[in-house]
Amino acid sequence: MEQSSAPTAVNAGMQESERTTSRWGRLTMIAGLIISLAGPIYLLMSGTIQFEQSQLWGAFLAVAGTFFLIWIIEPITYFPILGPASMYQAFMIGNISNKLLPAAMIAQAKIDAKPGTSRGSLAAVMAISGAASVHLVSLLLFVGFLGTWLLSVVPAEVITVVRLYVFPAVIGAVIVQAIFALRQYRPTIIAFAVALVVQFGLVPLFPKLSMATTAICVILTILVAWFARKRA
Repeated sequence: MEQSSAPTAVNAGMQESERTTSRWGRLTMIAGLIISLAGPIYLLMSGTIQFEQSQLWGAFLAVAGTFFLIWIIEPITYFPILGPASMYQAFMIGNISNKLLPAAMIAQAKIDAKPGTSRGSLAAVMAISGAASVHLVSLLLFVGFLGTWLLSVVPAEVITVVRLYVFPAVIGAVIVQAIFALRQYRPTIIAFAVALVVQFGLVPLFPKLSMATTAICVILTILVAWFARKRA
């Protein structure tokens, strides 16, 4: 009797957690939206910045034309891995693809939790919380307290090299770590092949698609990996 009631209690707890997360997640996202728009609205209402409506809509269309596909693809592709609670965390924190998503995937792989399950969602929540905490502490220490001093003692040539290579180095390390943690070699090979074809084949032929390469790679990788998957 006790064994049968345990899963029921766990399921009830997860349902209550999802309801609480959905309620407070929406509220915090709305609050973040209001705070982020407060500055531009103040500048607009105070008359500090003068511009025409055509300029506003032109700027919006320029941004939308570049990132519209990403606005749609990112939530769809992230949700099965992160789950509802982590989605609120991720879009509030930022740096999803290069920090939070790899942290969640590796945490799930380490405890053998499948994405889309309650265990996988909890692993993603804890991993994102840990990644965000490390990020904040490192920013406080190395930027807040030591930032000016470090810039004064590090040679300018080193800073230039760091600016060029630190991002590729971090992303490369994250990719390699994810590959060996998840061990999904077939989708990995497909993703690399698609990226090479898009970058060195499609973009030279159609340069205007250069800003949409991420979205194109994601869509093509999903489609090719789906049709090339192992069938039972």
